Amino acid sequence: MACRRGFGTRTGEPAFDWEDPTTWARVLQNVGSVYVSYYPDLAVPGAPAAIRSFCELAVRNGVRRLVLLSGRGEEEAQRCEKLIQNCGAEWTIVRASWFCQNFSESFFLDPVLGGVLALPAGDVGEPFVDADDIADVAVAALIEDEHAGQVYEVTGPRLLTFTQAIAEIARATGRGIQYVQISSEDFASQMEAHGAPADMIALTTYLFNSVLDGRNSNLTDGIERALGRPPRDFADYARDAASTGCLETTIRRLGHRPSRVVSLFRASTTSSNHSLTTLET
Repeated sequence: MACRRGFGTRTGEPAFDWEDPTTWARVLQNVGSVYVSYYPDLAVPGAPAAIRSFCELAVRNGVRRLVLLSGRGEEEAQRCEKLIQNCGAEWTIVRASWFCQNFSESFFLDPVLGGVLALPAGDVGEPFVDADDIADVAVAALIEDEHAGQVYEVTGPRLLTFTQAIAEIARATGRGIQYVQISSEDFASQMEAHGAPADMIALTTYLFNSVLDGRNSNLTDGIERALGRPPRDFADYARDAASTGCLETTIRRLGHRPSRVVSLFRASTTSSNHSLTTLET
């Protein structure tokens, strides 16, 4: 199988957009395996209907294997998993915890660069997982037969609170970065002040209040089962992120002037810029 590069996103060719079903069929032409990553999150209204319609179309177009990126502890995501499992194709579920990379490449980056990450999350441990590990599991599931019918819950090798995770990043960058716990009400108010739409405010506050209630404060062996190796540690991620300069140099350029900048969006375990990856035989 060869991976088609440069398509499966809104800006690729051919383009793909979850909100525009007319873009779906073209990316499925002559495709045998599909990696499905729903945007903005499998917990939003309309996600199950979109997943069902896409999977039915994929099977009609001859897709034999579907790999779904799902989220740990999300009941809504698990409803979408069942749709994948019952659509008539081979399937693999990659059920992920929160990404390490959200601190350096996504929703938490601006607050981290500002010196203060303020979120409605307390002292609950989260097994942050490296997105590179998720990618390795997804690729294996797409191209290797033995992963069919498997549910891989993928986590990092240890539990960290947000305070501890920020401390790891501060240590790796040599900069003073703080984590501040705020209330859900303050978080929603700050999101509104930053212009976030009401539906995104509702989604993010719901996810913070539900997914970070302790239900995911345990480790799994999904990465080791899928890849035969242990998952990467958060400290390794933080060191690598700092070495690329994506955290350290920007903080230095800002002159380390801490500001109470709130992250506007949840580090979605299912967010991927409206994208999916397809493989052709």
